[in-house]
Amino acid sequence: MTMIVKFAGAAALAVALLQAPAFAQDASIKIPEQKVDEALRAKLPEAIRTAGKMISVNNGSFPPYEIVTDAKTMTGAAAELSDAIGQLLGVKIEHATVSGLAAALSGIAAGRYQFAMGPIGDFKTRQEANDFVDYVREYVIFAVQKGNPKAIASLDDTCGKKIAVMSAGSAEKVIKAQAEKCAAEGKPALEVMSFTDQPTSILSVRSRRSDGFFSSQAPLTYFVQQAKGDLELAAVGKANGFQDLFQGAVVPKGSPLGEVLLASIKALKANGTYEAIFKKWGLENNMIGEPGINLSKN
Repeated sequence: MTMIVKFAGAAALAVALLQAPAFAQDASIKIPEQKVDEALRAKLPEAIRTAGKMISVNNGSFPPYEIVTDAKTMTGAAAELSDAIGQLLGVKIEHATVSGLAAALSGIAAGRYQFAMGPIGDFKTRQEANDFVDYVREYVIFAVQKGNPKAIASLDDTCGKKIAVMSAGSAEKVIKAQAEKCAAEGKPALEVMSFTDQPTSILSVRSRRSDGFFSSQAPLTYFVQQAKGDLELAAVGKANGFQDLFQGAVVPKGSPLGEVLLASIKALKANGTYEAIFKKWGLENNMIGEPGINLSKN
């Protein structure tokens, strides 16, 4: 059985989790301000140049990439990367928050937002309606209660467990397929608990309503650090139903903005800003060798 969960009390407590000092942020690393690259700016769609701004949509906190503090304010690695891109392009990048990934992607498709900085998982099925400017290499694992009492060491260990997951995300698709596999093999049922945001998902594990949270390694590492010994990571280094997993910014299919964002990220890699941002936020293991558009073959 799949449950989509959203209630105010849990959300409020989850937000409190994000008010602690940021995970692995090295304040000694200063991110250099960028000079406007006129050649890149000239490639922007005219409407964006005229407006002097772009709106990047997110679907709530995805730390340490996106840490949303109110409807229009965001910190984190993706926020600093988008700031640097905006400086290169000579435009202001504003942030808007919606409920759920599906709402974010539909908002981009409808033209309400120019892009999502993400990073959002790049999959062939999503490439049908979107282009992904991939700048992250990611892995999907579990956050579990300290001591891993349910002995979750891989995706195969989830039968008979209650697993939290973000609704509409790639991990939800994998865990639902695993639930079907458990049933087909006559094993105890896997209960999928789908939540609309990361903080509420992790709170379900801390409150023992879920046995584990199946999600990207980078944000789970953040939450485990914030949990002060209550949680730990599990199934690290396992495929867990995924092959090569790339994540990136999202633009409408065929939008010229994709190539502009790609060129901007490559410029930031070349001048050391990309690496500085990733190191500042403890994301060295998630840096990509070469950014690209629609890198996923899965």
